[in-house]
Amino acid sequence: MSRLEAFGNQLVEFHVWLRDQLDELSADVDVDEALRSPDAAIRPIARDLRAHCLTFCEALGAHHTGEDEGAFPVIAEHYPELRPVLEELTRDHQLVTDALHRLATPDHLDPQYLRQELDTLAALLETHFTYEERKITEALNALTTGTPEDRDRLSRPFRRTGSG
Repeated sequence: MSRLEAFGNQLVEFHVWLRDQLDELSADVDVDEALRSPDAAIRPIARDLRAHCLTFCEALGAHHTGEDEGAFPVIAEHYPELRPVLEELTRDHQLVTDALHRLATPDHLDPQYLRQELDTLAALLETHFTYEERKITEALNALTTGTPEDRDRLSRPFRRTGSG
């Protein structure tokens, strides 16, 4: 069996990238709010903001789906003692999905609504990422397997979609 490419480190690096994307999205909301005026229709920045939001939501959704359907079953197989943690993380993923759905509502273009939802999402993700990193990074870094299928399943959460 060969040592895997430190999947725990990849998890932390991917979370850093997602945090950066969320920060950029939040900055876009601030710019959009500053450019709005009472007599202006939705300005072009709003279209860019929506595209950035959709890209971020897609990347985060793909990351969590990759964990739930790929990496977590492999981790559970090799570290059965982590199953309760993985179940809790999966429940968190549903909370995040619910928050992402709220961002996709028609009120999405209201900067105050979007700011509130992004702040809620940022707090939820920070708690989730910190807990996940603390609980499974070491196991991921220690995991060894020789099967290409396991390597593929473990790498699913780290495939970037959209802009990167």
